[in-house]
Amino acid sequence: MRYEILRHKRIKFELSEKKMALDRTDRQILQLLQNDARLMNKQLAAEVGLAPSSVHERVKRLWQDGVITGSETVVDPKRLGFGLAAVIFVNISKEGQVNINELMDDLVAVPEIQNVYLVTGRYDLVVSLVARDMDHLKAIAYHGLTERIEITSYETSIAYEHKRSGLIPVGSDREIEQ
Repeated sequence: MRYEILRHKRIKFELSEKKMALDRTDRQILQLLQNDARLMNKQLAAEVGLAPSSVHERVKRLWQDGVITGSETVVDPKRLGFGLAAVIFVNISKEGQVNINELMDDLVAVPEIQNVYLVTGRYDLVVSLVARDMDHLKAIAYHGLTERIEITSYETSIAYEHKRSGLIPVGSDREIEQ
């Protein structure tokens, strides 16, 4: 990411990734696939009103251009015995921030950890995870966090409930003005 200070003390950020130009049909395809990645090409074509070959080419381009980066199967953690969800707020030492990407990679490699976010504000990282129970959560925190010298402190919050959209808004050409 590149940024520059503009007049009147505003900061303009420019992402290193260029924004993809998508038409309404591309957006419709993305919305349909986000809702159900199992849709067959013929079903997609019928929904957007194009020939299957045209839809196939569009989906292929969306993959090649990196707009679509994967597909996933969403699993109910409770059905697999993970009855506890938590969010851990992590502080990192100044020295530890040098290898922040390595730390994030190590944390996300822990099977129970679902997401690791580098954030602004009071904490440096926000980690979301699932655990079987409190003892399991304690073991994850101890082995994944307490033993890391770059982590100076952390705070754990238990999630009572979880709602997930998982969808990226694709239906608009509008951009947020600064």
